[in-house]
This record gives sequence, structure tokens and C-alpha cells, in this order.
Amino acid sequence: MTDPNASKRPKRNSRLNAYARFSGIAFQMIAIILIGTYGGLKLDEMYPNQYSLYTVIGSLLSVGLAMYYVIRQVNRPGKGPDKPAS
Repeated sequence: MTDPNASKRPKRNSRLNAYARFSGIAFQMIAIILIGTYGGLKLDEMYPNQYSLYTVIGSLLSVGLAMYYVIRQVNRPGKGPDKPAS
């Protein structure tokens, strides 16, 4: 006899894979922003200025880079929750 839950398993695995993928992207985004901000802080320690300019530039550039990375990962063809990896 066939298992009635067999058709539900691929959908569950698909959702789990999508959840893991997007949570991984979030952690990578956090890491990019932290590294950029930390680099700006270190530059401000080495080259002090009145407005902590390197920290501001490092954090803004890292946020932009992280957003670019997230958009590129989300729009990557062939890696949707219903499509298998190529």
C-alpha cells in the first residue's frame, strides 16, 4: 500500500531547505556588516578624525555590499524553494 504522507515530504523538505538558505543569508549579511564596521573602527583608531568618518564609511559601504549580496542570492536562478539545485 502507498504511504499517504509520501507526497507531503518533498514539500516539507523544500520548505526546510528554503528556511535554511534564507537564515544562512541573514547570518552572512550580519557578518559582512560587522566586518565593515570593525574595519572602519580600526581605521578611526589609526587615523583619528573629528567625525569618525571611517566608521561611517565602512558601515555604509558594508550595508550596501550586504544588500547587494542578499539581492543576488535571492534572485539566483534555479535555487527557488520548489526548484532543485542545478
